[in-house]
Amino acid sequence: MSMYLNLLQSVGESGISSFIMIGLVIVVFYFFMMRPQLKKQKAATTFLAELQRGTKVVTIGGICGKIIEIRTKSFLIEVEGGNRLQILKSAVSLENSKAFLADVEDTTVPIQKLDKSEF
Repeated sequence: MSMYLNLLQSVGESGISSFIMIGLVIVVFYFFMMRPQLKKQKAATTFLAELQRGTKVVTIGGICGKIIEIRTKSFLIEVEGGNRLQILKSAVSLENSKAFLADVEDTTVPIQKLDKSEF
């Protein structure tokens, strides 16, 4: 009888530790996988909501342009050469747009007039 009780007691402890381990795996999965993805999705949604006319954007295909008209599900952007493209709002890339804007701001150098003597 005591052997049967010891067996039941060890099985009960094993079951509790299994549930604790599963719970810990779920918590770790949430903090390392789900939460960062939710933050990224929220930032992208906020970015798209804050876009307005004149903002320079980059699409997921790498097309750079300036927003000239905002529609319900799309933007009308003007690319180099005065061409206009209609793109979906979901095609605007948050990471590429921020990197593009940072690169444009960093590379702007004041234009210097050259003397003819320098040639």
